[in-house]
Amino acid sequence: MKLTALWPFVDWLEAVLLYSLEMTTCTMSAEVIHQVEEALDKDEKEMLLFLCRDVATDVVPPNVRELLDILSERGKLSAEGLAELLYRVRRFDLLKRILKMDRTAVESLLRGHQHLISDYRVLMAEIGEDLDKSDVSSLIFLMKDYTGRGKTSKDKSFLDLVVELEKLNLVAPDQLDLLEKCLKNIHRIDLKTKIQKYKQSAQKGGTSYKNALPGSLTNLTLKDPSYNLRLQNGRSKEQRLVEQRGIQREPVKKSIQESGAFLPQHIPEERYRMQSKPLGVCLIIDCIGNDAEVLRDTFTSLGYDVQHFLYLSVGDIIRTLHQVARMPQHRDYDSFVCVLVSRGSSHTVFGVDQMHSGLPLHHIRRMFMGDLCPSLVGKPKLFFIQNYVVSEHQPEASSLLEVDGPAASNVESAARKPGPTMVHPEADFFWSLCTADVSLLERSSNSPSVYLQCLSQKLRQERKRPLVDLHIELNDSVYDWNSRVSAKEKYYVWLQHTLRKKLIFSYK
Repeated sequence: MKLTALWPFVDWLEAVLLYSLEMTTCTMSAEVIHQVEEALDKDEKEMLLFLCRDVATDVVPPNVRELLDILSERGKLSAEGLAELLYRVRRFDLLKRILKMDRTAVESLLRGHQHLISDYRVLMAEIGEDLDKSDVSSLIFLMKDYTGRGKTSKDKSFLDLVVELEKLNLVAPDQLDLLEKCLKNIHRIDLKTKIQKYKQSAQKGGTSYKNALPGSLTNLTLKDPSYNLRLQNGRSKEQRLVEQRGIQREPVKKSIQESGAFLPQHIPEERYRMQSKPLGVCLIIDCIGNDAEVLRDTFTSLGYDVQHFLYLSVGDIIRTLHQVARMPQHRDYDSFVCVLVSRGSSHTVFGVDQMHSGLPLHHIRRMFMGDLCPSLVGKPKLFFIQNYVVSEHQPEASSLLEVDGPAASNVESAARKPGPTMVHPEADFFWSLCTADVSLLERSSNSPSVYLQCLSQKLRQERKRPLVDLHIELNDSVYDWNSRVSAKEKYYVWLQHTLRKKLIFSYK
C-alpha cells in the first residue's frame, strides 16, 4: 500500500487528537468569554450564575463575564465545561457557533464525563423554568413563615428565593422537604414529583439526576400515526379525551447503560424556548374577512409580530408565503405562526379565485420545512387553517410551486433526508385544519368561524398551558357546537403535529 493512501486517515486522526486536546484544555480565551457574555440575556445570565454557585464557592462574581474568567483562571472551564453551561441554559445556537458542537455531541459528553454543574442546581433551574410569576409569588408568600415577614421584592425570581433559603439552611441538595410542601400547597404536583424522582435517584449509589434527552427523529413524518392526532368530531367527549391524551402523553422510554451515569427511563418533557421579543412572525391570510381583526389582536397579545393580508388570490398567497419563509428575522425569533382562512376543497385553498384549481395544503407546509427554511429549524411552526369547502371535485394543481420556488420533487427529496443539523425537516410542526361547508358563509356572510373563535379564546385566557392540551379542549367546544346544529353547519377539526417538546406561549 502506498503511503499517500494513508494520508486521509492521518488527517482524520490528527483532527481527532486536536479536538480531544482542545476539550481537555482547562483555559478559555477572553474573546470566547466575551462572546458568550454578550449573547446571553438577563434570565440566562441569572441562571448561569445560579448554576455555578457550587463551582466557585469562595467568591460571588457580580456578572457572568467575571464568573467565567475566574473559572478559566482556576482551570475549571474547559471547552467541555463551557459546552455544559451553554447546554443547561439551552443556547444551542452558541454551542454551534462558538464551540462548533451540536446538541447531540454535548449530550454524549454528559453521559460519559463528570459534570461541572451539580444535579441539584440543574433540578432547581428546571423547576424555576416551569414556574410562572404567580407561582413564584405564591411560594414567596408561603415561605414567609420560615424566612420572616420582612418586605420582599416583588421582582424576586425563584432562583433568588432558593439562594435566600440556602443561606437560611432551609434548602439544600439533601434538604428539599420544605420546597416539596410549598409546591404541593400551590398545586404544582408535577414539580413535587420531579423532586421526589431526584431524591430517589440520589439515594442510589453512583446515580444522578439528569435533564431530558429527546428521542431520535430520523423517521419522523406528519403522516406517521404515532405523531398524528386526527380529532374527529363523531366520538363521545370522554372517548376522545382518553384516546388523544393517551397518544400524546405516552412517556418516551430510553435504555442507556453506561458506567458512572444514569438516565431515568421515563424522560420528562422539555419545553420549547419561547422568550424572544417578538416571539416570531404571525402571518394571517384571510380571504373571507370575518376573523382577521380578532386573530390579529389575539396573536399581538401573545407577543407576535403580526402581518395580515386580506382577499388574496392563489398567486398572491404563494408569493406571500415564499416571502415570509425567506425572512431573515426568523433566526432571531423562537417560533412562527401562520393562520389561513379561505374557501377551498378538503386538500386545497382557492383564495379569492373561486374557479382556480387551488393551492395544495401540503405545499404550504413544505415551504417551511427545515431544508427550505433553515432559520426555523428546531423551532415550532404552527399552522391554523379554516377552509370552507366548496366542492370535492376540483382538480389539484400539482406544479403550482414550481413557478416561484423549488420544484415539488426537490422538496420531497429534501424532506426525506435529515440535514446536517440532525433535526428532521418535518419536525416541530403543529398543523390544525378545520373544514366547514361553504354554505355557512352564504347563510351569514359576516359570521365568524366557531373554530377560530374558540382558538382565540383559548389562547387569550389560557396561554400558560400546553398548546396540545388547549387544542383538545378546543375540539370539545367544536363537538358541543356540532351536537346542536344541522349537518351543513358543522365544523370538522384535524390535528397533526411533530412537536418534540411541550409548547407554552407564556414562558413565565
